[in-house]
Amino acid sequence: MSKKRRLYVLDTNVLMHDPAALFRFEEHDIYIPMMVLEELDAAKKGMSEVSRNVRQVSRFLSELIENASKTQLHDGIPLKRPDSVDLGGNKPTGRLLIQAGQNKNSANGNGGLKKGEFGYVKPDNQILGALLEARDANPGTPTVLVSKDINLRIKAAIHGIAAEDYENDRALDDLSLLYSGTRELPEKFWDEHPELESWIERGHTCYRIKASAGQHWHVNQGIFFGSGESVELRVTAVEGKKVEFRILDDYRRHSQVWGISARNREQNFALNLLMDPDVDFVSLLGTAGTGKTLLALAAGLAQTMDQQRYREIIVTRATVPVGEDIGFLPGTEEEKMTPWMGALEDNLEVLASPRDSSSWAKAATNDLLASRIKIRSMNFMRGRTFLNRYLIIDEAQNLTPKQMKTLITRAGPGTKIVCLGNVEQIDTPYLTETTSGLTFVVDRFKTWPHSGHVTLRRGERSRLADFASEAL
Repeated sequence: MSKKRRLYVLDTNVLMHDPAALFRFEEHDIYIPMMVLEELDAAKKGMSEVSRNVRQVSRFLSELIENASKTQLHDGIPLKRPDSVDLGGNKPTGRLLIQAGQNKNSANGNGGLKKGEFGYVKPDNQILGALLEARDANPGTPTVLVSKDINLRIKAAIHGIAAEDYENDRALDDLSLLYSGTRELPEKFWDEHPELESWIERGHTCYRIKASAGQHWHVNQGIFFGSGESVELRVTAVEGKKVEFRILDDYRRHSQVWGISARNREQNFALNLLMDPDVDFVSLLGTAGTGKTLLALAAGLAQTMDQQRYREIIVTRATVPVGEDIGFLPGTEEEKMTPWMGALEDNLEVLASPRDSSSWAKAATNDLLASRIKIRSMNFMRGRTFLNRYLIIDEAQNLTPKQMKTLITRAGPGTKIVCLGNVEQIDTPYLTETTSGLTFVVDRFKTWPHSGHVTLRRGERSRLADFASEAL
């Protein structure tokens, strides 16, 4: 970013998405059009995440304005960071400017612009008009529109107005940089580390090496050699330059989890993480058919029903429809959530219905499992604490980082949280692959020794599904 002071005009959706955006532009100035305040006022009522963010923006603006003098209100209010906002060491030194009123020629309803110049969407047009007004009032300062609305940025670019997306909430610059949870080592890896140590611990073969310069290791990272059926290990400790590995349990040939075997390397890594009581948080990324829900549910049932490690399984997900909303759903919380839990029902049918069981045995098994699996809505999670629970968050790619934080902080002692999702299928407005809450937690948790992540690559649903995902 250039060190020359700029003037950033913020669109309403930026503040709705991140109330602290006011304080994230370092030495640059912020300009708030009057139409943005109008739209914030219209969206302040309600219990949604957007409404809560709008009310927080209003509180921030109120704190800034109530301590400002008349001169500061005219020339710009110094942006003083509130104690509640964590900016990672950055300190804003710019000013906040608020449009004093509608533009001079706003009688036509288009924010001072000629009728039809920007179209007929009045809020967007008034924001663009306010930007032109701010640019004219500050001729020596580059003026930039910041908006998460792609169409508004396109409209601004067509008319020669500088416009940018709000990028401060990105976990990564590029999704290809996202931590995959696995690492392929060269065939001569052991030869390159002659100081190798090995020992047996609790029935597992363990190794210790001295890490080479430039190598980055993460605890619970999956390690393998080449493309063959070679040895698979997991990083168990990183202490200074010493890295310890342990050979994984083989859930492909020698063991099963609730009757389920891993079909590929990544699934074997995932089951090892899901079955490890020392791993409190697991995230699984993958396209449709890679087995995310089946693996998480099988591991949950094995540890809840057989090992008695958890009291029950709780399943929740973001209720974002793929098509048109079907409207009001009657019934209790669990009954309302049932239409969203088709994936859960499909996988329970696989796990609870062995081929050689009678219809009575299948019905009895289904009733038993239903008593230990609870479906909960995210709307009622705030303030709760889950003790000794196995919590599955499905479709986590549709959650914002703030929503993800709200859910993960519900975990009490003895609780394990499993996040599942596919960042290529985001249905929430203004969220992208790099700003999704799922991407956010994968990147932030990769250095924590009690978490693990695996990106599942291969679809294992059926040959029809695999061909469709590649050909269509």
